[in-house]
Amino acid sequence: MSDRARASHPLPSQVDVVVIGAGAAGIAAARRLMRPGLSVLVLEARDRIGGRAWTARVEGEGLDMGCGWLHSADDNVLAGRVEAEGLTLDQTPPPWRTQAFDHEITRADLAEFGEAFAAFDQRVTEAAGRGEDRPASDFFDPDCRWNARMDAISGALNGARFAEVSSLDYDAYGDTGVNWRVREGYGRLIARLGEAVSDVVVRDCAVRRIDRSGPLLRLETSRGELTARVVILTVPNSLIATEAVRIDPPVPAWLEATAGVPLGLASKVHMTVRGAGDFQPDTQLWARIDTAETGGYHLRPFGRPMIEAYFGAGLAWGLEAEGPAALVDFAVSELVAALGSNLRRRLEAVAVSNWGVDPWSRGAYSHALPGHAGDRAKLRIAVEDRIFLAGEATAPVYYGTAHGAWMEGERAADAALTSLGLDPRRDDGDSEA
Repeated sequence: MSDRARASHPLPSQVDVVVIGAGAAGIAAARRLMRPGLSVLVLEARDRIGGRAWTARVEGEGLDMGCGWLHSADDNVLAGRVEAEGLTLDQTPPPWRTQAFDHEITRADLAEFGEAFAAFDQRVTEAAGRGEDRPASDFFDPDCRWNARMDAISGALNGARFAEVSSLDYDAYGDTGVNWRVREGYGRLIARLGEAVSDVVVRDCAVRRIDRSGPLLRLETSRGELTARVVILTVPNSLIATEAVRIDPPVPAWLEATAGVPLGLASKVHMTVRGAGDFQPDTQLWARIDTAETGGYHLRPFGRPMIEAYFGAGLAWGLEAEGPAALVDFAVSELVAALGSNLRRRLEAVAVSNWGVDPWSRGAYSHALPGHAGDRAKLRIAVEDRIFLAGEATAPVYYGTAHGAWMEGERAADAALTSLGLDPRRDDGDSEA
């Protein structure tokens, strides 16, 4: 059935399982659920699949507006699928430990910064071993000159400054140190994987309410009502915390936990640059070292004549609130200040992300607030063994990542199958991890 035909086709009155959201978690759940005799429907509010994994096509290039790196690639369940889907796995090391042109920082400074960050991480790890759940910023050395730079990087790592990040949750994150990319785009990979379940995905269908008061779950959507035996929610935490997707009667434990694990923000600006030969391919530039309110700039990613600007935390929220032009203006101004006024006429913005103002995201990826590291586990507890929550925010180790969301989608699907009296182990479908 074509996308247009599905858009005009009425919803069925009843299905066994409804998956809400067609991002990485929703697609993974749907693939896991597909089997003879089980009716499955995926309801997606957007007009596309992928969620926060979205690759924009600009002048033939795939530009990732959301997730772009296969983090912990040697332990990433999606890394092995890249080439199988006909895409290109790029293993060029990330430029994160470099500073292009030695701007405002010498090689010796970079080494000193690396040591300071490692010492900070070690203090957090030791505190986590004692069970301490405090603002990660508590473990800054107050006399360290690199605290602002570390906080700027926290915007990229967590979507929030370290004062808003639980030390216990930060320490729990799994990082093997291996990071690869998909040349055509990470979002393109998720979209390819979604093709396997395209026949059960209904786009432009926002779920507004889940009524759990009866023997069947009743869903109110922008395209009508239907009932289901089981629902798997894979929408961002922000939509549950604000009850944009409302559950009646409410689930206080989930509302409290989603508030404790909010979405931070990371925003991107992709720019073309004329005369890109001035820049070494795949290098990194942090515009300033004296403040956390600065952007990170990936110069010539994949060797392209482009710059990918990255802003996090409060800086990103403020710029997005002003509109896309504010993000572009800030990026250009920082680059001109760092590299010279002649750069201004060489830059042209071609794509800007707006995850904070996107009504179906309201943020980028999750971080646990101080004192709330345990809230991720609370979100994994099913409601009445028939409403399950899955996404990057419920991942205990690989939170904030597409592969963490994928793994959680599979976990929720297995739990849903078990609740329906079905064995999640099978040989006829997408059962591999």
